[in-house]
Amino acid sequence: MRLALFDLDNTLLAGDSDHAWGEFLCQRGLVDVDTYRARNDAFYQDYLDGKLDVHAYQNFCQEILGRTDMPQLAQWHADFMREHIEPIVLAKGEALVRQHLEAGDRVAIITATNRFITGPIAARLGVQTLLATECEMQDGRYTGRLIDIPCFQEGKVERIERWLDESGQSLEGSYFYSDSRNDLPLLERVSHPVAVDPDPTLRSIAEQRGWQIISLR
Repeated sequence: MRLALFDLDNTLLAGDSDHAWGEFLCQRGLVDVDTYRARNDAFYQDYLDGKLDVHAYQNFCQEILGRTDMPQLAQWHADFMREHIEPIVLAKGEALVRQHLEAGDRVAIITATNRFITGPIAARLGVQTLLATECEMQDGRYTGRLIDIPCFQEGKVERIERWLDESGQSLEGSYFYSDSRNDLPLLERVSHPVAVDPDPTLRSIAEQRGWQIISLR
């Protein structure tokens, strides 16, 4: 079975769900707005620049998960989906996912954003397999700490290789769709790398290497 991998943020979504979650928290007054927004924006710029300290970022963004009970988090996330995610779901992205599913391909989303944020988004997009940065849980609630290898840059390669071993899948004939320079390690591993509305660095590399470039906007 052929594998079709999708990045999530700025690929299937017209925006970044990780950054948007921070904005949601600020808009609701659930954090110290000025301090949190400044740090959230700075981390996002580091991500765009390809120099994010992923461990520091996860410690920052998961902290609220560790001090909030699960029913409250579920309610917040439902509001977040309605207010921030539905408006940025790309119809052409949904169509491309369906195209691969209808072709009999195994579709997976692989994202640096954590599973708390992305699990419901993947379900909304009809994708059952999600590889994401993981949030530690103990006694049925989040601890606020990162667990496992962050699903970011080379970490995406490590995570997908482990999943391939566990699932019996292969990258032979595989596709990976992404917008980001941060995904170059995995784009270089698949059979069909596709740059989706790429950032300037990825666009330049895709053009040099003859990779397909598409827009889902």
